[in-house]
Amino acid sequence: MFGSANRFYHTSIRNLVIAFGSLFNDVHIKRVGDNKEIRVPITYGPKEKFIRRLNEPSSITDDTNVAYTTPMMSFDISNITYDSTRKRNTLGKRFIRDTTDVDAVKFNYNEVPYNIDFELGVLVRHFEDGLQIIEQILPYFCPEFNVSINMNEINQKVDVPILLNDVTLDEDYEGDFDTRRNIIFTLNFTARTYLYGKIRSAAPIRRTESFLWNYGERDWTYGPTGATMAGGTGALSMVEVGVTGATAHPESYGVYDKLYVSGGTAGSDLDNLGGTS
Repeated sequence: MFGSANRFYHTSIRNLVIAFGSLFNDVHIKRVGDNKEIRVPITYGPKEKFIRRLNEPSSITDDTNVAYTTPMMSFDISNITYDSTRKRNTLGKRFIRDTTDVDAVKFNYNEVPYNIDFELGVLVRHFEDGLQIIEQILPYFCPEFNVSINMNEINQKVDVPILLNDVTLDEDYEGDFDTRRNIIFTLNFTARTYLYGKIRSAAPIRRTESFLWNYGERDWTYGPTGATMAGGTGALSMVEVGVTGATAHPESYGVYDKLYVSGGTAGSDLDNLGGTS
């Protein structure tokens, strides 16, 4: 199961992280008495890391110190759990054309559902700034917001609902008057996403056979032209369906069907077997 031969990477989780962050990368606030809008920056990482950087300015060189400014937002993945309530049959498949090989198709087994929890931290110094930010976010989650993500070349435009679970407020008010004041709004989300296995190749189905029997004296089998067969003497034995025509392109083909009946002419066309025309 594992090994270099089975290596694959669809960037599904990475695409989800990008999609989640892009929801909040264009939030602006405006302070009273100032006509200038402030764009709130967002970055990936735990909020505790940025709180420490806010309180302890870092040094680029021995003579240059820099500090983070607020408002700002940060987000990160806090938990990944399997969701059995959305699991479908594992052996289900989804197929697409193989554009590089006309004699093959590509397929994926059914998706595996996972819940990925995100934590979004809103760090502000002024309480009014925080209220402006969360008020621009909360109305869109009631309680979920759908994003469409291209998971892989087979599963395109997959809707992933992102649920807002709760919002908490933490205000760091302890310390003297010279201590920096930090107000943190924490928004917890759950993305109901999917993960996919390796994309595989297979030969297309070109011919199928179905065996049917009709033994009842009052049972009837109707053909497409109105022909009927009844009882054991008209037992339907086999239906054969397949494709014919050029093989240079998977869309250039014809369809044939044959009906084989006990006592009838083997290989007779379905439309002509017992037909009136």
